[in-house]
Amino acid sequence: MDIKQLDSTYIAPTYARFPVVLTSGKGAMLKDEDGKEYIDMGSGIAVNTFGICDSVWQNAVIQQINTLQHTSNLFYTQPCAELAQILCQKTGFKEVFFSNSGAEANECAIKAARKYGKENLGDEYYNIVTLKNSFHGRTLATIAATGQDAFHKDFLPLTEGFVYAEANNIDDVKKIISENKCAAVMIETIQGEGGVMPLDFEFVKALRKLTDEHNMLLIVDEVQTGNGRTGKLFGYMHSGIMPDIVTTAKGLGGGLPIGATMFGEKVKGILSAGTHGSTFGGNPICCAGAASIMKRLDDNLMNEVTKKGEFIKNELSCADGVESVSGLGLMIGIKATKNADDVVSLCREKGVLVLKAKDKIRLLPPLSITYEQLEKAVNTIKEVCAL
Repeated sequence: MDIKQLDSTYIAPTYARFPVVLTSGKGAMLKDEDGKEYIDMGSGIAVNTFGICDSVWQNAVIQQINTLQHTSNLFYTQPCAELAQILCQKTGFKEVFFSNSGAEANECAIKAARKYGKENLGDEYYNIVTLKNSFHGRTLATIAATGQDAFHKDFLPLTEGFVYAEANNIDDVKKIISENKCAAVMIETIQGEGGVMPLDFEFVKALRKLTDEHNMLLIVDEVQTGNGRTGKLFGYMHSGIMPDIVTTAKGLGGGLPIGATMFGEKVKGILSAGTHGSTFGGNPICCAGAASIMKRLDDNLMNEVTKKGEFIKNELSCADGVESVSGLGLMIGIKATKNADDVVSLCREKGVLVLKAKDKIRLLPPLSITYEQLEKAVNTIKEVCAL
């Protein structure tokens, strides 16, 4: 059997895969089993921060593989401690818990918020306000946190303790808080799976003020928006606020599975020995790769990401067949007049791999994509949308 047959025979059919077997790549270029090349405008859904086979990332990972691939969290390791230091020093957070994915990072944040509510507000203060149209993961707790009915219907009853407010509507959040005993508000600064919908900066600022007034926590899910994706190190930085907890994953590892939950001063030490854990959390290889990513996310690169994002928006906003363009940095959503699935398929035929988010085309290219590659990909998207 070929790869597609093997997959359909032995792998649970949870993914609607594109009809492409990818075999290799370099930077923002990918190659399939037939030797056809593609410009990668998805980077593994915002994972491959510096593209495929990035040499700095490779060297860090290979060096660690040759040293120590894993040890339990009963012992200290240098890559884990170093990565935590880098994250805290770059953000101002006080401590980090490492896991393996964004959903796990969010699970950790949810547990911490409930413990905080119990200890600081009362036993009944366990509810977490999330936003309608949000997405926080696929575990039972994180789909309950997700404010989209489509993710709920097959897995009822949902984990209790989540209430949903309208995005960009601070009065609705206030109403929810007045009617429920809440420990935290949890948001994405850009609702990625919800259609690349950014929150208003003023709304985020108002949430920070509101949660402070009620002694609640503000949790920001930066699984997709973090690690330079939006032109800032983390998306919340566009609003000039400091959350109490930030979660991230995806681009942090550059291609290896890692999640991180970062705690601010208000919740430092909230998870004590034995209250949480992860066998592979803080794995030395994953942390070594992540450290090599984080060290390079500097102001110069963020400026480049911002410029590239502006180039995409400027080129597509007035293009034929494009209704609207949303997003920040290199996290872009495109509403076309034609069906998004058709755009994705036609772009793929023409050698450009794009993604979808609801009814939009979603772009998440490597941060290191060249202007030549970006221009070629954008021209293809414009051509397809205008057909």
